[in-house]
Amino acid sequence: MNAQEIRNLYEATPFQPFEVILPNGSAVLVDHPEFMSFSRDFRTVYISKLNGGAHHIDVKLITALNFPPSRSGKRSNKKK
Repeated sequence: MNAQEIRNLYEATPFQPFEVILPNGSAVLVDHPEFMSFSRDFRTVYISKLNGGAHHIDVKLITALNFPPSRSGKRSNKKK
């Protein structure tokens, strides 16, 4: 995976949540662009955790990017 592929999703308008897949098969959700940042050289991605802290991920270790299924139970603005 290269940094430009990740940046394209990160900078997309409108933003769509995505997952960063790691070599062990785990997925780290990026549900808003404010919860992710890059190092100055774009070699490391920082993704905020729900409990505070952050994942520090070497971009070269990212094996895939995935779009999770849309969340069910999301409120609709339609009036009944």
